[in-house]
Amino acid sequence: MSTTFDEIIERSLEIRKKYHELELHHHGSKWNVEEDALAYLTDAGLIGRNVMSQQERWPKLDSETELKHKLGENIWWLIVIAERSGIDIKEAVNSFLTKTEGLL
Repeated sequence: MSTTFDEIIERSLEIRKKYHELELHHHGSKWNVEEDALAYLTDAGLIGRNVMSQQERWPKLDSETELKHKLGENIWWLIVIAERSGIDIKEAVNSFLTKTEGLL
C-alpha cells in the first residue's frame, strides 16, 4: 500500500498534536515554532553524522537504521514547521521543483 503525501502530512500533524500534549503535561506550555526549528536543526545535524557512519567515516553501530529514522524525522519536522509557519508544504516543494527544473 502506497502512502500519499497528503496522508503523510495529516499523520505528521496528528503526531505533533500529541507531542504538544506531552509538552503541556511536562512543562506547562507547548514548544513554539522556534523551538521546533531548533529541534529540526539538531536532527538535521544527526543526519550528517549518520551518513558519515554509514559510509564508514565515523564509528557507530546500526547507522543504517538510525539514518533511515532521522531522514523520516527531518521530513516530519519540515512538515510541522511549514504548517506552523502558515506555508503549504506541498506548494512549497512543487514551487521549488518547478523553479529548479526551469533553471536546469
